[in-house]
Amino acid sequence: MYRRNALRLYKQKRKQMKTNLLPAIKLTLICMVFFMGIYTLLIYGIAQFAPNNGKGFIIESKGKKYYENIAQKFTDDKYFWSRPSAVDYNAASSGASNKGPSNPDYLQTVQDRIDTFIVHNPTVKKAEIPSDIVTASGSGEDPNISVQAAKIQVSRIAKIRNLSETTLLSLIEQNTEKPLFGLFGPEKINVLKLNLALDNLK
Repeated sequence: MYRRNALRLYKQKRKQMKTNLLPAIKLTLICMVFFMGIYTLLIYGIAQFAPNNGKGFIIESKGKKYYENIAQKFTDDKYFWSRPSAVDYNAASSGASNKGPSNPDYLQTVQDRIDTFIVHNPTVKKAEIPSDIVTASGSGEDPNISVQAAKIQVSRIAKIRNLSETTLLSLIEQNTEKPLFGLFGPEKINVLKLNLALDNLK
């Protein structure tokens, strides 16, 4: 009697395994083939039609290569500063701080950035500082700043580089990217392009 019950229980478990476990294994294998193979090849194929075959927008200057669509770190006073980054401009770990606008730590971080900016730009008042120069983007990799964020740095850079503010304002205007089709998005400036143009000034 005991052996019969044990055999019946074994058969039931085996049937359940075939009913539940085997379909799960099949689904796992199908997903692996699709997402690790077919999907990857599909995205790679589409990328071949993108600019530079999906490898990003590369700028070469003085023997060095830079990615213009990924934020570069500029904190030296002789350059236009980049937008802050929560991941320290590391493209391998793109992301934000995930702290809300009412979070005390986040507010302190922003205040520290404001204080630092004013120390390095003593002619600028707190009310004149645009938000993008003291707050990080959602990705931490925004390569652009607003026109105002560039203009409020002119006085500092002009003094250090012994250039006229008119020259720097003209450089900003030359490197200002207009909204898409004149309608979508604000005017912006790629910090890398602007600083490379700055270094090329005679």
